[in-house]
Amino acid sequence: MNRAYTLGLYEKAMPELKWAEKLRMAREADYDFVEISIDATEEKINRIYSTKEERRRLVDLCFETEMPIRTLNASALTKYSLGNPDPDVCARGVEIAERSIELADDLGVRIMMIPGYDVYYEPHTEETEQRFTENIRRIERHAAAAGVQLGFETMENEFMNTVQKAMHYVGLVNSNYLKIYPDIGNTTNAAVLHGTDPIEDLKCGAGQLVALHLKETCPGHYREIPYGEGHVNFEAAIRTAWELGVRRYVTEFWYKPGGEKPAEVRARFAEILDRQEQ
Repeated sequence: MNRAYTLGLYEKAMPELKWAEKLRMAREADYDFVEISIDATEEKINRIYSTKEERRRLVDLCFETEMPIRTLNASALTKYSLGNPDPDVCARGVEIAERSIELADDLGVRIMMIPGYDVYYEPHTEETEQRFTENIRRIERHAAAAGVQLGFETMENEFMNTVQKAMHYVGLVNSNYLKIYPDIGNTTNAAVLHGTDPIEDLKCGAGQLVALHLKETCPGHYREIPYGEGHVNFEAAIRTAWELGVRRYVTEFWYKPGGEKPAEVRARFAEILDRQEQ
């Protein structure tokens, strides 16, 4: 690969296939890597309990298909939130995070995304925020020991829907292993709510951005918006991220029968990214 960037495909942009088929599909679409999902379903969570032999077989598949898994989305931490007032739910979140780090280490994953929520389904309080911060510190130590980079994802609610807000917690922890992995679709929606500029918000993360999620949104809607039918200025976002040193990008969209094809989405963003190299 001669490009100065890598472009990844979110696992959920593909149908529920076996890993070999998913990896081949990503390769055929000319992506550089796949982002694995550890979501709130027990099927996906059980991946963190896989055996060393199962992990070795998955790594072998990556080599055979020439398609690595290089980022991990720990979205199960929405349901099992790190600031949850229920100690059992909170402990489950910490376990999922720490075991996801161990899985990332074994698979060769470079970056693990942490949802920027203290709580999602429960009310935000000073206690949930404090618990979130304490658990992030704990998880960061686990990631640092494994050499796995953590990145906050900017989310839908007011707790951390902008890069500027994520910077507050990055500063509190002050670690080389905790940075920001923004979702430009979510931050664009936040900018509409706040009357601000998502590009200026992205600049707030200078020196702290490890990758960028390329997701389409429209005001009040955060998922399953086809590219080009929302309001995200991907050209400006990618140009700014590039200027800030970001070289790893992931197209975040969801599989729908008859919907957007990975190869078409990849071509759309490769065209923008290729211009940054000129």
